[in-house]
Amino acid sequence: MIVLDFKKNLIGSEGPFELSAHITIEKNEITVLSGASGAGKTTLLRLLAGLDQPDEGFIKVEGATWFDREALIHLSPQKRSTGFVFQNYALFPTMSVRRNLEYAASDRNDPGIDTLLKMVGLEELQNRYPERLSGGQQQRVALARALVRRPKLLLLDEPLSALDPAMREKLQDEILLLHKELDLTIVLVSHDPNEIRRLATKVLRIDRGTVKILEPWHHDPEHEGASPDSVISGRIVKMRRIAAAWSVLIEAGSDLVETTIRDEDLIESHSSQAEDFLNTMKTPVEINPKTAARTMALLNSPEKTAL
Repeated sequence: MIVLDFKKNLIGSEGPFELSAHITIEKNEITVLSGASGAGKTTLLRLLAGLDQPDEGFIKVEGATWFDREALIHLSPQKRSTGFVFQNYALFPTMSVRRNLEYAASDRNDPGIDTLLKMVGLEELQNRYPERLSGGQQQRVALARALVRRPKLLLLDEPLSALDPAMREKLQDEILLLHKELDLTIVLVSHDPNEIRRLATKVLRIDRGTVKILEPWHHDPEHEGASPDSVISGRIVKMRRIAAAWSVLIEAGSDLVETTIRDEDLIESHSSQAEDFLNTMKTPVEINPKTAARTMALLNSPEKTAL
């Protein structure tokens, strides 16, 4: 368990503000930090890693005190059991894939290096240098390097933001696999609602230093849907086919809203347009943003009265 109870004074684009956290993260959770740029998300990661210090309060991990202002305790980053993947990966350009991992390991002959290379699919590329790797491959190296010391806590700062959607989804699967296989607790920063949906067991929304706990979106066809008279305006980020309806995740401002669109409601409002659309989308699979955009166009047409 991680217990965070601290305050940190920051300066943002709109002036000074205070990052204040009073939260608990359970062991093996995947906690996603969301919020606008400059809200304090990366700062929270840096505080956990020991790269910065709170102005007051404490940080405790599995019963050990990593920071306590009153007790004058501040463990150095080297003494904290963390792995950190930076947004730009921060690989050593003059070292091969394997040497990047060996440099981070306590023992360069650690057999865990081979295990990690296999887990992230880099066995055949271990002698290549970062400049000869794709973005996805570089990200895998960064992940493996962060895990080579078997940390209690893995910190990820928008690790997939620079990748294309297909590669992002593939690496999300790999993060989930690593989380399961290595018994990890993960805290990551993400602006992507779809990524939050797939990875998070807990979501912390940070708004100008204020931390709010949000429930991640989970599919439950028996309890989903907006009321018949409600209207939701936003961007569809995920759709899933369920019986005679669509389960829809919508980004509405800073919130993720789940609702259901029944086939008959769509047809009643849009007649042949919707019939044509539904006839081509009958398989029970998730659909891509382009198809979601077509549905949103129907929903936002003049005839629409509700979601």
